Amino acid sequence: MSPTRAEVCIAAIAEVWRDAGEIMASPFGTIPMVASRLAKRTFSPDLVLTDGEAAIIVGAPPITTKPQDLVREASVPYKTIFSIVWSGRRHIVMQASQIDQFGNQNLSAIGPHHQPKVQLIGVRGAPGNSVNHKTSYWVPDHSTRTFVQAVDTVCGVGYDRAKKAGVGATRFHELPRVVSNLGVFDFSGPDHEMALVSVHPGVSVDDVTRATGFALHIGDVVETPPPTDEQLAIISEIDPKGAREREIKS
Repeated sequence: MSPTRAEVCIAAIAEVWRDAGEIMASPFGTIPMVASRLAKRTFSPDLVLTDGEAAIIVGAPPITTKPQDLVREASVPYKTIFSIVWSGRRHIVMQASQIDQFGNQNLSAIGPHHQPKVQLIGVRGAPGNSVNHKTSYWVPDHSTRTFVQAVDTVCGVGYDRAKKAGVGATRFHELPRVVSNLGVFDFSGPDHEMALVSVHPGVSVDDVTRATGFALHIGDVVETPPPTDEQLAIISEIDPKGAREREIKS
């Protein structure tokens, strides 16, 4: 049976943590959460996962595990999270309501700053995350509304703004990957512009460029590797109720 689009995305996101060592993985969204647990069960066994609140958990249990049934290895007080963030020992996968060609990300508001048309969840920790440790992005709905020429509000800091801000912003700033429901991207284009790395099975380069509101750097584009049979079996164990399929359309 062929993997679904959601399962291809899970395998692609898991790759951001390949051989990461003992760092904290912070996934936002169902598909990134499954991906982090897939990475820990396969090629990144030292990856540190949390309960999403204040503790490190043992192993990579199914996402359906009730909070009271999680086995906790250690407490992580809120102040400790800041120490981890500032040390660079974290790789977060955040979502993006908007993202531009240099990786500036918005999840705060759509429209003019003084009178936005839509209020979203707010800036959250995006500025500190994006200048202190690796930050990748997951966009489940790739369109010209999400991949835009300029974001309405800068939450996550892109390469152009980090450069303007100076060494304080660039020292630990790194945006390894953007994964959408159409493909995988990095910032290997000129001046750290977004580049298309791979398209998911059934998606063409033209599909991606039509759904993007700026000119992507197009190099040697390949097809996103599908998950192996072993990975598919593990994905089903991690997400036994198929919540992954509700986050995007296959």
